[in-house]
Amino acid sequence: MIKRNIYRVLKEWKNDSRRMPLLIRGARQVGKTFIIEELGEKEYSNYIVINFERNPEYINLFSSLDPKEIIEKIVLLTGKTIIVGKTLLFFDEIQECPDAIMALRYFYEEIPDLHVIGAGSLLEFALNKKGFKMPVGRVQYLYMYPLGFEEFLDALGESVLKEYISIVENLKKIDVALHQKLINLVRKYFVLGGMPAVVSEYLKSGDIKKCQRIQRSIIDTYIDDFSKYSTNSKIKYLKKVFYAASSMIGQKFVYSKVDNNIKSRELKDAVEMLETAGVLIRIRRTNGDGLPLEANVKDNFFKILFLDVGLLHNITGIYGETIKEENLASIFKGAVAEQFVGMELLALQDTIKRPSLFYWAREAKNSNAEIDYLIAFREKIIPIEVKFGSSTKLRSLRLFMEQYNCKSGIKVSQERFSKSDNITSIPFYGFFGFLKSEGHY
Repeated sequence: MIKRNIYRVLKEWKNDSRRMPLLIRGARQVGKTFIIEELGEKEYSNYIVINFERNPEYINLFSSLDPKEIIEKIVLLTGKTIIVGKTLLFFDEIQECPDAIMALRYFYEEIPDLHVIGAGSLLEFALNKKGFKMPVGRVQYLYMYPLGFEEFLDALGESVLKEYISIVENLKKIDVALHQKLINLVRKYFVLGGMPAVVSEYLKSGDIKKCQRIQRSIIDTYIDDFSKYSTNSKIKYLKKVFYAASSMIGQKFVYSKVDNNIKSRELKDAVEMLETAGVLIRIRRTNGDGLPLEANVKDNFFKILFLDVGLLHNITGIYGETIKEENLASIFKGAVAEQFVGMELLALQDTIKRPSLFYWAREAKNSNAEIDYLIAFREKIIPIEVKFGSSTKLRSLRLFMEQYNCKSGIKVSQERFSKSDNITSIPFYGFFGFLKSEGHY
């Protein structure tokens, strides 16, 4: 069984006397349903699943928003007992029944001790639908993503190794042999990614070809979903952006590179819809001139992060390059390494908040500069560069640190841990543990 870090957060929610009904937000197939059912099996006397997509007849239960009436109908239809405080009520594919989302408010106000969770693959579109009134202040959110590298190590039975590299002092003394083992595990993560179904198949069979077929199936599912949140005339734009985005990882997203014959307005709408679906994440450009980073965002400038590094491999077909390339930071012109670091930054963020990623760039004649990621830490900005080579070549990083009087910077690469001139060089496998143990998240 794959252990997920979010399970601990769910247990804290269960034991919180001030809990509110919970909505799990995230793209299709990141493991939302599985983790909630695991919670129901392990932590409750019983749990009831109402899947509105599989059983649309349950939508009629919410003709009234009276929670006691709704519970009575659920008991009669399912034949299961609901014990307040001991039963978990799970509304799956809840976006198919907007009234069920509205009813969460009344569950909170009238039966606060009943544990209720909702989730759905296209939930974001229901929440953003014009005219929909979200029960603000009556519902708690959790954001869920594919497995990060730390969870991937756990799944592969490398829990001891995972704990070891989560301590900075251990990162500093890792020998060549252990370093190489960890780099090979990162390479494996690049190929497989963090989609739970793919990782599960690898644990079961060890067959990479089967894993690749599952990755393709997930991608096809995302494409099939286009018709659920867009008109037929717009689907072609979604497909164009979906495939073009994979070729622009690590670069400023330029609409003309998608198709210079399509109006940027149409492509902009497609980007926004794919981001709403959770398939793409925008890395927004900020000027780096103070906190919060959100305050200085330039909306027309952004980069793209794909949902999962394994799915990125499947779309681009770069498996062979990843296996053969000696330096991970060079794969797909550095895009895969940036994808990895972006996913790790998402995994580090607070699950109750909508995650956000930022980068910095200066575009000037003969003097371009770019920092791959910026994070905020204790009222300071820390720049992060994903690089191949020694720290002496980090022109953009040094320029940023000098211009903004930045006392520390981070380089992520295949090299072992080192520190020089306020720049800490962290190996890919140690990035998550370093930021977490140093209190950056």
